[in-house]
Amino acid sequence: MPTDKARWMTGDPAVIWTVIACVALALLLAVIALWPQLEHPIVLLVVIPAAAAAGAAIANAFRMASGEVEPQSAGERPKATRGGALNWQDIVAALPDPAIVVDKSSTIMHFNAASKDLFERLHRSVALEHANRDPELIEAVRIALERGETATARLAPRSGTDRHLVATVAPLALDGKEPTGGALITIRDLSEQQRLLEMRSDFIANASHELRTPLASVRGFIETLQGPARNDEAARKRFLTIMADQAERMTRLIDDLLLLSRVEEKANLRPTGSVVLEELIADVVRSLAPVVAERGAQITVAATTTPHVVRGDRDELFQVFQNLLENAVKYGRDNGRVEVEMNAGNTRSRYTVAIRDDGPGIAPEHLPRLTERFYRVNAEHSRNIGGTGLGLAIVKHVLSRHGGELHVESVIGNGTTFRVTLPVL
Repeated sequence: MPTDKARWMTGDPAVIWTVIACVALALLLAVIALWPQLEHPIVLLVVIPAAAAAGAAIANAFRMASGEVEPQSAGERPKATRGGALNWQDIVAALPDPAIVVDKSSTIMHFNAASKDLFERLHRSVALEHANRDPELIEAVRIALERGETATARLAPRSGTDRHLVATVAPLALDGKEPTGGALITIRDLSEQQRLLEMRSDFIANASHELRTPLASVRGFIETLQGPARNDEAARKRFLTIMADQAERMTRLIDDLLLLSRVEEKANLRPTGSVVLEELIADVVRSLAPVVAERGAQITVAATTTPHVVRGDRDELFQVFQNLLENAVKYGRDNGRVEVEMNAGNTRSRYTVAIRDDGPGIAPEHLPRLTERFYRVNAEHSRNIGGTGLGLAIVKHVLSRHGGELHVESVIGNGTTFRVTLPVL
């Protein structure tokens, strides 16, 4: 208990009110004692308020002393009434992650709605083993109850799912006496983090492989030119041509990686410019003239009556249609035909650009994975024609930033159609 001096120094309201009451009472008594000597009527204006203040101060001091009024320090929030106080069941129910409370015998006492969605056989007053028999979880609960230590456990995924769940078991003193009167089990779903980790690992492995192959080729030719082919003019010319092709391949790969990185950095920023699709696609077709001539192909763009204007970044949308048209030419048949058609659709809130080729088509099992980084239907053919495996991944991310979509339709032997939809400006 603090001393009177300590209470006064810390500004205890009860002590302050008591001092004020004593001072007011002393002043009142002094005025009464000197009343016969005070003849001026204005004294009443002093005596009456002093008497009222003394009475209020004395009453308030007695109420505080009796506990009827609880003093509050400056800035202190009123304390919750006993009926409105939170209990641990309320806290568990409010947790966003699945949470289960067990007692010292590992019997379920309480759980929230999120845990009910996770475990089908979850019921109060039954053993935890009836709801989940995962050995790591059972062992973690045992450690928390017996040793009073927090433990973690990785839960085995249920059949048909690929979820990565991690449980944290912390000891609780439910009765306020025993230090391990129970345990709180909270479960976190790390599936998304695991998926991103795997994607990152795959990306690094694929990028390393794509760069290692041309680098190994270039190094081999350099060693040959420095050794056996040192004075062979024909071999030198042939090897230098191959080395230039491999260097160009690495340059394209690095450029695509940088472009993909820049697009991902701006994923949440909507573009503010405006693009006329007819003009953009005409520029793309002109830029692909050498590739089209080399393959003996033909690109035809259907005429439109009114301009199709969308909101977007022109350079990024140029990259989208360049990738799609170049793929249609390179992966289509020799001397093939590529058709481009634009329409407003039924809702007229989005424009659709369809790019069709008459190539061999793509098998259905490959369609869902076409936009994955470094995914190729035919890896050898893709590398032979200079593909990096990142083109459709770039298309996907650019369209996502623009609020657009990419749909692919293909039938073996009847070609492939890529449909790009973009919001109308």
